[in-house]
Amino acid sequence: MKKILLAEDEEVLRMLIVDTLEAEDYEIDEAADGQEALDLFQQNDYDLAIIDYMMPVLTGLEVIEKIKANSEKRAVKILMLSAKSQQFEQERVLEAGADYFMAKPFSPLQLLDKVGEILDEA
Repeated sequence: MKKILLAEDEEVLRMLIVDTLEAEDYEIDEAADGQEALDLFQQNDYDLAIIDYMMPVLTGLEVIEKIKANSEKRAVKILMLSAKSQQFEQERVLEAGADYFMAKPFSPLQLLDKVGEILDEA
């Protein structure tokens, strides 16, 4: 079973994503802010981290930069979710170390397809 870290501060969206992914037998750890995400990341091994751009405590960009600075775990795939979908924002996210970018809003099926695509590559 593939293990995913989900960092999303919007509770309803987080619940929707968890329900969608768990229905496909992914194991999900949830974080409601950037620091909680970083703490979980440091304590566990993940196949994928799905991280929201705008979160309290630490932003998604800060979380990614700290993850990528951890040489032992830098190989984990990262999908950034963001309502900021302008080209320069996408480039900023990818430069920070994210492997993939998905603009909000998205359908649960779009996310499920993207996660499947990412994890099939791994």
